[in-house]
Amino acid sequence: QERTVVDWYRQTTNQGTPPLADDGEHYYDMTYDGATDYYPLGVLHREGWQKLDEYQQSLKSIEYNISPETIAAIEAENKRSPIWIDPIADEDDNDAYYDPILNTRENNGLLYSDVGYRRAIDRMRALKDHVLTPSEEALLAQASEMAAQPEAIFSMLNDADMSFEDAVDSKGHRHAVTHGSYFPLMQSGDGALRESAYHSIYGAYGRIKNTSAALLGSQTKQLQFFARARRYADTLEAALAPTEVPVSVYQGLIDAVHKNVSALHRYMELRRRVLGLDALRYWDLYVPLTKEDDRRYSFDEACDLMLRALAPLGEDYLGVVRRAIDERWYDVYETPGKASGAYSSGGRGLTPLILLNYQGTLDDIFTLVHETGHSLHTHLASEAQPGRYAQYEMFVAEVASTTNECLLLRYLLDHAQDTAERAHLLNHLCEQFRGTLFRQTLFAEFERDVNEASARGKGMGADALSERYAQLNELYYGSAVMLDDEIAHEWERIPHFYYNYYVYVYATSFAAAVALSKRMLAGDATARDRYLAFLAGGSSKPPIELLAGAGVDMASGAVVDEALNTFSQTVDELEGLL
Repeated sequence: QERTVVDWYRQTTNQGTPPLADDGEHYYDMTYDGATDYYPLGVLHREGWQKLDEYQQSLKSIEYNISPETIAAIEAENKRSPIWIDPIADEDDNDAYYDPILNTRENNGLLYSDVGYRRAIDRMRALKDHVLTPSEEALLAQASEMAAQPEAIFSMLNDADMSFEDAVDSKGHRHAVTHGSYFPLMQSGDGALRESAYHSIYGAYGRIKNTSAALLGSQTKQLQFFARARRYADTLEAALAPTEVPVSVYQGLIDAVHKNVSALHRYMELRRRVLGLDALRYWDLYVPLTKEDDRRYSFDEACDLMLRALAPLGEDYLGVVRRAIDERWYDVYETPGKASGAYSSGGRGLTPLILLNYQGTLDDIFTLVHETGHSLHTHLASEAQPGRYAQYEMFVAEVASTTNECLLLRYLLDHAQDTAERAHLLNHLCEQFRGTLFRQTLFAEFERDVNEASARGKGMGADALSERYAQLNELYYGSAVMLDDEIAHEWERIPHFYYNYYVYVYATSFAAAVALSKRMLAGDATARDRYLAFLAGGSSKPPIELLAGAGVDMASGAVVDEALNTFSQTVDELEGLL
């Protein structure tokens, strides 16, 4: 059937002609990023006019119409009515994608220009079995506010209502214990202070264990509700499917860490020996093994060090970093009323803003290169991709930032002045592995186990949750660390368990960053170009494919094995120096 868009519009909407654009001469045409795009209504192809009618009748509405100029161009090219994209066609139906304006055929395949929509529609098609009817979707949307309450209540309890007894040091002096002061107290050289702070924190959580269990149980139940409503096998699949990450990657991370956990046991034994303790306790895990670096760097010195460390990324990358410095993308120093911590914000068409609270320590320089990595990732993807593909998934979000940290650390190791400085940097690297790869995987395993227990309808009481968390600590840290009852309550203070299988990406990103930085520093001529292409990729491909293009295979788990082998070698070298 030969019908124009106007004919079709009249027949399917009963509204006469399509609405006019502001100029009064054209039909309404979608604009995207300031340029007029041909945006197909998304519902028919060569033999699909009837399917279009059925689809539009079910929607009872129309969102976009095509300008007469676009219709004329298509008809001139094809000598017939346009061929439309059909998101509900079979996946292998190439005719459903072919459009003479946006796409071209070559060698019986399809090439798509940067403004093509095939990937965007493929992503919608992949989730079509999990999209419900409009009325059901409306009901789920209304339920989402209730579903957010476990996290909201946890935040109020943990951030506003919780208070802790003061810690007492070996001289009898009292120290306030807060969420912010706890980690510095754990790094103190005074063992009595560390132990007192530890008991203060976990004693408080032990007193609210049943409330914490009820909150976490509510979180798992709301995840199950949405997973079942959308016809997923379980909550893990429901969380990962929209991000295009296979469940096997999550499970593979846990399996790889289990296989290599003996390296963490050796590191714990090294800590025990260096600290001169008969047994390592959980309040001894964060004490530095080497003398702290008390040097202070001006922000100009930090920027100079960053540029030298990131030199392997090439002049194009460094040129943008210099722009960031010269154009003052950084809000550098702490000021009254300023948000704590550090973060990067930005987006397409926006000047990035990098918030810091710079104090001049070496850790602050690591934060500087980390947040710069985030902003450069966003900037490069926004410049290279159309808006719909400029954003990237969380699975790759931490790769760019952590790769920068790895490059900085390797630069510092290569320029260490003496054995003591090198040992300090190796200890820093070991702590990165422990805190990011091992600890976050422990969290990921606990979150998986808790959701599975909830689905079975058992094992969600406070004692059962604490027992499982204690078992995981024993598995990960080994016999060098003496297990106690209080560490079993740590799960109560971890906000990530309310973020829906979010925490595992820290571990996978760290493993990828170790591999990527290692390849670039090894002199691989193509490694840098492939990595920069990954940064510019946005979401133009699934995250697993983007990383594979950069040279790391996250699907097999080999990259995690490679990273953990690097950790084992680092422990060996540190042991030799200490």
